[in-house]
Amino acid sequence: MTALPDWMRPPRAEGWFAEDLDRLPEAPRHTELIDGALVFMMSPQRWWHGHLVTMLTVALMDQVPADARVGREMTIKLDPRNRPEPDLLVTTAAYNDDRTWFSPDEVRLVVEVVSPESAHRDRNVKLRKYAEAGIPHYWCIEDEDGAPVVHVYELDEPTGAYAPAGIFRGTLERPVPFEVSLDLDKLTPPRSS
Repeated sequence: MTALPDWMRPPRAEGWFAEDLDRLPEAPRHTELIDGALVFMMSPQRWWHGHLVTMLTVALMDQVPADARVGREMTIKLDPRNRPEPDLLVTTAAYNDDRTWFSPDEVRLVVEVVSPESAHRDRNVKLRKYAEAGIPHYWCIEDEDGAPVVHVYELDEPTGAYAPAGIFRGTLERPVPFEVSLDLDKLTPPRSS
């Protein structure tokens, strides 16, 4: 076993903090902070995942209201020890070239596309953490035989937890977080035989 590079060693006994991510240029792309621990995307990304995220980004960009933007590869600073990077998000924050993260109050929707290595985090850990941070809408997208299935959650403010708002196949039409209508079948290429 090889020794860990110095940059992988936490700077303090309590582990990592959200602001530490901006000081880790050696860290792989898509490094997240969950409960003070660095989480790296270790497995290669599937083409299905990347294509779906790109197509969904384009589709949402056409539908977001004028005061919102779609973002990719940006983290959300949920609290001092959690800074996850969703596959995409919809934010009301003003554009800033130097920005590296958003605060939860600037995020209207978070979307995670489930990968085998991220399944537990996307379905359980992030579901709870995004709700606790007060992000009003969460979509968790699963691969069902090559077709995207969107599990939609809305924040129940009295409990501070997400409530399931529907499971969508084929099409997704919702009035919140903005008027959105998606042909889910067009987000992935047809499977070759």
